[in-house]
Amino acid sequence: MISALQWFVLAVCALITFLRLPAALRGENRSLFGIFLLVTVGMVLSIQWSYTLIDGFLGSYNYANLALRYVVYGTVLLAGYKIVKGFENTHSLRLLLGPVGLAALATICLATAVPFLMANTAGTSVGLATLPDQSGPNRQLIALYTTAGRLYPAYVAACLLPATIKALRSRLPGLVRGGAALLTAGSAAMILLPISDLLPQRLAFIQYIISLVGVLGLMVGLSLIWLGRVAARRGPRNCPSLADAHRGQGQEKIAAEEL
Repeated sequence: MISALQWFVLAVCALITFLRLPAALRGENRSLFGIFLLVTVGMVLSIQWSYTLIDGFLGSYNYANLALRYVVYGTVLLAGYKIVKGFENTHSLRLLLGPVGLAALATICLATAVPFLMANTAGTSVGLATLPDQSGPNRQLIALYTTAGRLYPAYVAACLLPATIKALRSRLPGLVRGGAALLTAGSAAMILLPISDLLPQRLAFIQYIISLVGVLGLMVGLSLIWLGRVAARRGPRNCPSLADAHRGQGQEKIAAEEL
C-alpha cells in the first residue's frame, strides 16, 4: 500500500511540474516551477526502485538519503518563502529568514551531516531501516540523523501556519482559500512527523502517510493558488469573487499575485 501511495504522489508531483513547465519556459515565476521540480526529485529519491538505482551509482553508502534531506530543506525553505511572501505575513517571514530562522537552518544542516558521516552507512537501505550494521552506537547515530532530518521541515511548517490560517479565514477567492487549507494540512503533517518517531514499530506505516500528506498538501495547495492567479488575470468580470475580495479587504492583495 505504501509503495502504491508513493507512486501515486510521484505521479501527481510530476504532472503538476509538467503543467507548470510552459510558464517557466516563458520566464513566468520560475521559482514556483523550481519548488515543484524539487518535490518531484525528492519523491524519486524516496521510492525504493529509484533510490536503489541512484544510491548504487553513488557507491551504496546511502548518500542518496543524505541528498534527499538537503533537497527537502531547499524545497521547504523556497516554498515557505513564496507562501509567506505571497500572503504578506511579515512575522512569518522574519521567523523564516531572520536570524533565528537562518540559525535553525545552519544548525540542522550541521546536525544532519555530522551523524551521517560518523555512522557506518554501507549497504543501500531506503530510510536506513535495514542497514547491515545494527550495532548500538551506529543505531543511535542513525536515529539522531533521522530526527535531525525532520526538524527543519517542522520548523518551516510552524512558521507557515500563522500565514495560511489567516488566509484560510479571510475573504480571499475560493481557490486561494482552498490552497491555504491544503497548505495548512500539509504544514500540520510536517509538524507531526518528528513526533511520529514515538509510534511503535507496528504503526510505522503511519509515518509514511503523514509524510505523503505533507507533500501533497504543499504541491496541490500551491497549485490551487496558482490557478487562483490565472483566474485573477481574467478580471473581476470573469472572477466576481476576486472583486468581492478586493472590496472587502481594502489594501490586502490576493496571495496568488505573489505566487
